[in-house]
Amino acid sequence: MVVAGGREVRVSSPDRVIYEATDDTAEVTKLMVAEYFASVEDGLMRALRDRPTALERWTSGVRPGMKLATGPMDRDADAFYQKRVPKGAPDYLESVEITFPSGRTAEEICPTEIAVPVWCAHMGTLTFHPWPVRRADVDHPDELRIDLDPQPGTSFADAVRVAGVARELLADLGMAGFAKTSGNRGIHVYVRIQPSWEFADVRHAAIAFGRELEKRDDGVTTAWWKEERGERIFVDFNQNTRDRTIASAYSLRPLPGAPVSTPLAWEELASLSSPAALNLFTVPERLAAGGDPWATIDDVHHSLQPLLDLWEEHPVELNYPPDHPKMPGEPPRVQPSKKVASHWDEDGNRVEGT
Repeated sequence: MVVAGGREVRVSSPDRVIYEATDDTAEVTKLMVAEYFASVEDGLMRALRDRPTALERWTSGVRPGMKLATGPMDRDADAFYQKRVPKGAPDYLESVEITFPSGRTAEEICPTEIAVPVWCAHMGTLTFHPWPVRRADVDHPDELRIDLDPQPGTSFADAVRVAGVARELLADLGMAGFAKTSGNRGIHVYVRIQPSWEFADVRHAAIAFGRELEKRDDGVTTAWWKEERGERIFVDFNQNTRDRTIASAYSLRPLPGAPVSTPLAWEELASLSSPAALNLFTVPERLAAGGDPWATIDDVHHSLQPLLDLWEEHPVELNYPPDHPKMPGEPPRVQPSKKVASHWDEDGNRVEGT
């Protein structure tokens, strides 16, 4: 049993090894994962509370070579995303209806208390993927997510440098950003916004932000196709698309050593050479001693208008994710190196018979 917010939550197979020991960290059991989530309640619930949340479930633990299912073709994968409330959920677990890009709907977990993430650990969850909306209004995001994704040939240090430039750009726009490690090599910067715009607007704001960032640092790219990105930090603007989510603050990641997606003060991020020490063993002590660096993230919700004004200066659409319906103005969904111009019309649709 794990005590979580006054509730006792049963954890099945508590001794199951989820993370094997490494040179720097001991092994991690399923019970330890549940206890970890309970110990970071303040930060984790700030990230999840009242948000529709998909679960990344690694029911057999994390081992080299294991694969996460990302689509119907991955039937033999070792882990999977749970986008609907699992069977057997406790009566205190609440949900909210969300709509996928296809138009289908689903009841998704909506954490309201720490016992919910702890129960999710009992179900094999390591990573929480909250939508950028609250359940009171699931169609209007209240945060802009800037995902700085290092490409081959770049490093965590490059991501740190670009994050610093992103902070300066946000300041120039009158916005405050909050940074966290991805739990791997990347960095995420979140900006709370007024829930007055639809997903398409927030995505356009992210594109505009990325384009401005490209102007300030030539080590940045918004190129959707990997073959065009080069050795640069990719601003993944599509993380702001409906049903695209990012690992939450204080989530574990399925990598050796049980790394954590960890919020940092900007000054601390600037001096961080490696995120490896931010893991299940160290983050609870850090949170207890210094508090959550994102404690004030909800104090101000910014207008998105400055970024939408930048978008209007260059309103050229970029590709949506492949599982998203084709959108107006979207470029052809074909790698540039494989594109034959005569096969596509001016709206990016394939010409019949080609």
